[in-house]
Amino acid sequence: MLYEQINLEDYSQTGEGGTAIAYTNRNGRTLAKLFSPGFAADEARKEFLTGRVVYEMGLPTPEPIRLITDGTRYGAEYELIVGKRSFTRIISEEPEQLEPLSGLFARLSRELHAQKADTSRLPDMKELVRDRIVRFKNLPDDLKNTLLAVLERIPSADTCLHGDLHIGNIITDGRRNLWIDVGDFAYGRPEWDLSMMYHAGNVLSDDRVKSLFHISAETLRRHWDIFTRAYWNTDDPAELEARTKALYPYVALKLTAFVSKLHDGKGPLSESLIRMISNYLR
Repeated sequence: MLYEQINLEDYSQTGEGGTAIAYTNRNGRTLAKLFSPGFAADEARKEFLTGRVVYEMGLPTPEPIRLITDGTRYGAEYELIVGKRSFTRIISEEPEQLEPLSGLFARLSRELHAQKADTSRLPDMKELVRDRIVRFKNLPDDLKNTLLAVLERIPSADTCLHGDLHIGNIITDGRRNLWIDVGDFAYGRPEWDLSMMYHAGNVLSDDRVKSLFHISAETLRRHWDIFTRAYWNTDDPAELEARTKALYPYVALKLTAFVSKLHDGKGPLSESLIRMISNYLR
């Protein structure tokens, strides 16, 4: 499957995330997602092919149409959902929607995690994480060995995982709720999905949260609190704390894998990030 060259004059930029920029085709029917320069073409291809599997499984997600490049960046073109807004965009414009949408997101996440994955066509999250940690050239050997030992102790499961679960990765057109950015869809324990939600909602700076989610860090923390009570179906502080702490090993592993993926296993790992990963492992 080859990348098709596009002319960006046929598109207008309509969104920006942590690793990619979205462009709407002037034909009003498709949306192009191009990853940042330096992002491996093979990673864009894997995301597209995984998206096709998710779409063909019948899960609600825009149809992936073709692989594309502007000559420098790589990505894919998708069905455009007319009139769509992400849940975070709605919350930013209508703050009173925080509680109902956070509760709805919890229900939709539980429904996703109740489904069994097609393990013949989707990757095992444990193996994805293992591969990205092993390939991380600048990861200190002692930390790498510790992470791999922790990974070995994590139980396997055939549960559907979004792979990048957060409230900005679901959209609605007023009739349907659809998952987006499903290129990391995989199978494994639900904690993999919840781990990065925790990290984003409790660690990222206000500026970073605003650039990624269009809401304040305080709002994202409130979302996490509402979400966890609904997702875990408890208001008991001790149980919520215990369930949250159980996510820490997953955060350490997923965060390391994310940085490795972002830089194709070759990027730097700052001392502050090493400390953060190590603290999650304590």
